[in-house]
Amino acid sequence: MDSIVQKIMFAFRLDLRPVKEPLGFTRLIEWVFAIFAFASAVGYSGTTSFTIVCQRTGSNHEINVSFAYPFRLNQQTYNVPDCKVNSSSETTHHLTGDYSSSVEFFVAVAVLAFLYCTAMLVVYLGYQHVYRESNRGPLVDLIVTGIFTFLWLVASSAWGKGLTDVKLVTSPTALISVIQICKDNNCSAGGLPAMGPLNSSVISGFLNLILWGGNCWFIFKETQFHKSSIPSAAQQGGAGLP
Repeated sequence: MDSIVQKIMFAFRLDLRPVKEPLGFTRLIEWVFAIFAFASAVGYSGTTSFTIVCQRTGSNHEINVSFAYPFRLNQQTYNVPDCKVNSSSETTHHLTGDYSSSVEFFVAVAVLAFLYCTAMLVVYLGYQHVYRESNRGPLVDLIVTGIFTFLWLVASSAWGKGLTDVKLVTSPTALISVIQICKDNNCSAGGLPAMGPLNSSVISGFLNLILWGGNCWFIFKETQFHKSSIPSAAQQGGAGLP
């Protein structure tokens, strides 16, 4: 085991030139956008609100409903007054829907992409001579990058649909329409929850899709399939000889 570690450390040759090339630079941008994708989704928490004016008592109540990642909204509760005279009783309500599967899949893809980018940046910067000495390194890199491109497409689309549903369920207007007490009293919608970070996560997901898809071309140029398809200068020169 120690000998393997020593061989790996001995083969390490730091070279920053790959970062200046499209292959390494694109991988670095992917690394940044992968962090942004999962950080903007995991760290989110929001609040939606509405107001109830009880007709019998004339009291005014502002109801705040909080929700957060991973958006198991059916587990989020909030209390609504019963608007009864000489009574302070409340009824517990739940938000509807469980959208954790789509956002957790999205976050999982982003974290795995971040880890893969980290590993490949180490390979590009420290083991570029090993990476290019055979066709195996670029070929494996191309296959994994193609898989991640597909995963970004599926995860971003699924989370985009899930986010749309989260917006509908947490809309103050939607909450008012499903609460029975609002049919007998005056309810008004409050402020909409700030969805900017979640919108950014979906956008960054599709940007990652473009980056990883485009990077497939740069990796393909490192494989023998691309190099063998380009005639050498000697072959081109020889073609014109009688």
